[in-house]
Amino acid sequence: MIPKVFREVIDLGDGREISIETGKLAKQAHGSVVVQSGNCMLLCTVVSNYKQADVDFLPLTVDYREKFAAAGRYPGGFFKREARPSDGEVLTMRLVDRVLRPLFPKDYHSETQVMIQLMSHDDNVMPDAMAGLAASAAIQLSDFPFECPISEVRVGRVNGEFIVNPTRAQLEESDIDMMIGASADSVMMVEGEMDEISEEEMTEAIKFAHEAIKVQCEAQVKLAEAFGKKEVREYEPEREDEELAKKIHDMAYDKVYAIAKAGSAKHERSAAFAEIKEEIKATFTEEELEDIGGLVSKYYSKAEKAAVRDLTLNEGLRLDGRKTDEIRPIWCEVDYLPSTHGSSIFTRGETQALATVTLGTSREANQIDMPSFEGEERFYLHYNFPPFSTGEARPIRGTSRREVGHGNLAQRALKGMVPEDCPYTVRVVSEVLESNGSSSMATVCSGTMALMDAGVQLKKPVSGIAMGLISDADSGKYAVLSDILGDEDHLGDMDFKVTGTADGITACQMDIKVKGLSYEILVNALKQARDGRLHILEKLTDTIAEPNAEVKEHAPTMVTRRIPNEFIGALIGPGGKVIQELQKETDTTIVINEDPVTEEGIVEVLGVGSKGIDAVMAKIDSLLFKPEVGSIYEVKVVKMLDFGAVVEYTEAPGNEVLLHVSELAWERTENVSDVVNMGDVFDVKYFGIDKRTRKEKVSRKAILPKPEGYVERPPRDNNRGRDNRGRDNRGRDSRGRDNRRDDRRSRDDDKKEE
Repeated sequence: MIPKVFREVIDLGDGREISIETGKLAKQAHGSVVVQSGNCMLLCTVVSNYKQADVDFLPLTVDYREKFAAAGRYPGGFFKREARPSDGEVLTMRLVDRVLRPLFPKDYHSETQVMIQLMSHDDNVMPDAMAGLAASAAIQLSDFPFECPISEVRVGRVNGEFIVNPTRAQLEESDIDMMIGASADSVMMVEGEMDEISEEEMTEAIKFAHEAIKVQCEAQVKLAEAFGKKEVREYEPEREDEELAKKIHDMAYDKVYAIAKAGSAKHERSAAFAEIKEEIKATFTEEELEDIGGLVSKYYSKAEKAAVRDLTLNEGLRLDGRKTDEIRPIWCEVDYLPSTHGSSIFTRGETQALATVTLGTSREANQIDMPSFEGEERFYLHYNFPPFSTGEARPIRGTSRREVGHGNLAQRALKGMVPEDCPYTVRVVSEVLESNGSSSMATVCSGTMALMDAGVQLKKPVSGIAMGLISDADSGKYAVLSDILGDEDHLGDMDFKVTGTADGITACQMDIKVKGLSYEILVNALKQARDGRLHILEKLTDTIAEPNAEVKEHAPTMVTRRIPNEFIGALIGPGGKVIQELQKETDTTIVINEDPVTEEGIVEVLGVGSKGIDAVMAKIDSLLFKPEVGSIYEVKVVKMLDFGAVVEYTEAPGNEVLLHVSELAWERTENVSDVVNMGDVFDVKYFGIDKRTRKEKVSRKAILPKPEGYVERPPRDNNRGRDNRGRDNRGRDSRGRDNRRDDRRSRDDDKKEE
């Protein structure tokens, strides 16, 4: 039976479109769609269990995978099967999850899985920009309790013109790379990197993206209506008790408000709040707590949140006693670790990050091997968040999605400030040692200082700040919070992180939890973030004003040299013998890459100190050395032979040539040692390639005066004794062939013919 297919098309302009199709694939899933643009095809399926899980959160899993077959490729490595997700896939999962999760009801706890797979790849389409659309469209066809359709788009800007879902080629020319997630009514998520743009430009990009998202949301509604929108499933809601909620609110609110207003450190504050909660629990019997203990904890958390929010909106005060725009105390230090190539500590309040920098060759570049993109990163940043940073003990099971996402944000913030001509591969590692509010922004700050300490010539220093927003729709009040605490992160209606230089924004990450946030509030929040960012930047530059002029003594120096391609083989040697011995002798690392554009070899030499690097450069100079005909060069005897001496040019050690015994002196030389000996240094004249021997010819005697009475030997007459047919008196020609025998054969052949 031929399946009935339902399809909606979205026009992106410029002849590009996105289609959403359902009814053909994966029909046993609760919702499935194929989203296609060009030859790029994503299959998205969604499934949610009908039984509520025994947890107090939504167990939502968003999984995004790119199949290598989609690009006609094999997975790299020994195992030819897709395995753990790459960092790029993890980042896409996070982008989709952050927009979907808030739209499920807070009391919906059924295990839910969203699976998005790249099934066909197109070099001109970036699939991650369509993942949010695919996930939302599949959910719209299901019976899940989900608030409204959403979508995500990428925005670029080329020559001042905004572009929706640009190609990778367009993105390379763009000064903006932003992913925006939104519903038809509200922007919900922003993440991206920029080339030092202003707050107003960022807002304009968000507005442009939102208009495109509205069209995509409308297409999802039409598709669901055509397909036949299912009735929303019924599920068992969480237990509620309004009287209990009011009772606990009345018991907790004033006490929490007073403690919050007093302003205290994290551990003191947490202990005081915990004591209030225990006092409330003590008013109930053990039997009652067995029945309503979960509700007591839930309603206490609501009362605590309300009290803290009201304190900020009413009095402009925060949990630790700061004003809304106040930054916590900052102290910094560079060159803390003696053996690293660069290091720094950044401490802001109760958040601390220790950053290290390692310099290497192109061989240490981070290789990216995904079906949708192959390439390498010469600058990359890794972020580690151990449990002790928050005073916890928990198992460490590999790198978390959070660590990947926070590290990527910091990397995007800094990478635009690393100069294009930086010869090194640069790896930054951030170790978060304390955390109470935006360790990713602490990573940006510590990373900036560590790079400058390592001697990486950053164009400009970069700082970052985490911001929050608390608003009240009824009263119209709102407060923008600079440098938010960990406790404030979940209390607000928006939290966002902004990084940049003194001249503009380089990266951002924003999650908006309130509907219909006005662009006026957004711009004001971004401007307050700029003030805080500049304050932090001043602290960084007070610690280290500019990049160190040189790398540290124990750090490697990188020197690059371009050589013609025909000399690469000579430098490498048979089986790599020459380059391996050279690296061993000079204690350097030598990497050779070919530039397909200029057809030259790029030689990277990495070594500690100048001695080894100078030796490698001398070797390259000797390979490239080309003596000019008629010029005089100083040489040194390196080998004695019976028929001459092997000499090397002193300005190109290792570049050797034979000085024949006949070119040593004007007088007849019986023994080479009568004229020169090992180690002798003298001048010779270069004559180029000898026509007779087809080898390079140099002469010592050519620059010596002729002895008095010297008579040139007459040149040998090679034609002496030959007749006019080129034969000698024995009947042999110039090549030694017996022509008389050939003549006899010719006469015999004539007789046979007669």
